Amino acid sequence: MSYDNIMKVEFLSKSTNEGFARVAVAAFVSQLDPTIEELSEIKTAVSEAVTNSIVHAYDDELGMISISAQIKDDVVTIQVKDKGRGIENIAKAKEPLFTTKPDLERSGMGFTIMENFMDKLVVKSEVGKGTTVTMSKRIKKNLMVSPHKERALAN
Repeated sequence: MSYDNIMKVEFLSKSTNEGFARVAVAAFVSQLDPTIEELSEIKTAVSEAVTNSIVHAYDDELGMISISAQIKDDVVTIQVKDKGRGIENIAKAKEPLFTTKPDLERSGMGFTIMENFMDKLVVKSEVGKGTTVTMSKRIKKNLMVSPHKERALAN
């Protein structure tokens, strides 16, 4: 498949990098001219996926997290991948309020949030080898023309 644009970034599984991941993906997606709501939903979904990798994949050790994003037409597809401990039961992990770390005051809503904010969510995991979260969202075309674009079109 041919994409309109692709990006990839890797970083250590440190909580300080969660904000970096949000901003990197938001900057990439901005070329589709998303609404503030669409951009906020994407940033939140990315934040949840990255936080899951930081908290659950590597426990107290550091590991690498990679994010790739592809744009094809008006759809952005984002993959968050780690090579951590993996998920034993994906269906159970996707249940609202399920958490393996209740002592850390985790809400267990990460996958639920991703499913609600994105159009599609696929989770693949292998115990001892890692997890890949793939999510996609169609960006609706902004039919309003900004005054700046209107002046440019008139000239």
